[in-house]
Amino acid sequence: MKPSEMRQLLAARGIRLTKSLGQNFLHDANQLRRIVVAAALTKADKVLEIGPGLGPLTELLLEQAGEVLAIEKDARLVEVLRQRFNVGQVVRSADIPAREAVCEKLADKNVGAPVVPVLRLLHDDALDYLRREGRDWSEWKLVANLPYSVASPILVELAQAERGPRCMVATLQIEVAKRLLAEAGAPDYGLLTLLVQLDYEPQSWFKIPASCFFPEPDVDSACVCLVRREPPLLLPEQRETFTRIVKRSFSQRRKMMLKLLKGDWPEPRLATEFDRLWLSPQIRAEEVSLEQFAQMAHALTGDSK
Repeated sequence: MKPSEMRQLLAARGIRLTKSLGQNFLHDANQLRRIVVAAALTKADKVLEIGPGLGPLTELLLEQAGEVLAIEKDARLVEVLRQRFNVGQVVRSADIPAREAVCEKLADKNVGAPVVPVLRLLHDDALDYLRREGRDWSEWKLVANLPYSVASPILVELAQAERGPRCMVATLQIEVAKRLLAEAGAPDYGLLTLLVQLDYEPQSWFKIPASCFFPEPDVDSACVCLVRREPPLLLPEQRETFTRIVKRSFSQRRKMMLKLLKGDWPEPRLATEFDRLWLSPQIRAEEVSLEQFAQMAHALTGDSK
């Protein structure tokens, strides 16, 4: 879909895009294909797309995957998508589990039949939906051009879910992408890095220029591919401790990590762990690796003031 086509489609329906919703639509066909290739889709895959907009990525996803759940917040764009893809009814949140169960049951009875891609269009706030529903995403892949305004919290929500997606291929601001890819000691390394990388390993990424979007944003973007770690670095009961440690450690980046953690754990206990992990008492959080944070969470689970 070319920018001129997008402009014409929006004008015909009297739609003015809202900057607060991060409505910058990727139109470049080459970049869209690169995103789909990065997701390595097959007809057996179920895809979660957040912020489909006018549907240029949705169209490619339906060509490659067996099922797509597209969540769109803007009611005006929901209607555009409904008409474009001939969706008879926009799905309500409560409808989804039952509809999926029917779909899977029918598939079992038609072994060997051609796979017809299924599109479910959901009108909802994606972040609210993820926090509210608590779904099992373990057999899904996220493939989305995420709205800039909510990209980070959406990725954290999915990464910290009890059953997160198998992989997440997301387009977002390049500054956010750098934080997702960062390693200890890098300027972009921080809380977002650790909350996502605990369960997801960065595999690849590529830059997308601002000129590939309509309207053109003020910044460049990047597509990042994150793959779920198998096995996970921590047990479920250790994850809360990990989150407490990293949030406290990065609450004041220029302060020494040991001093910050003293608010939650006894200093002698912390000193023992810092010594075991070969961490200086003067070290700051930005110099501590993911593995060291994970080992500390493993050791401190169950211990606190």
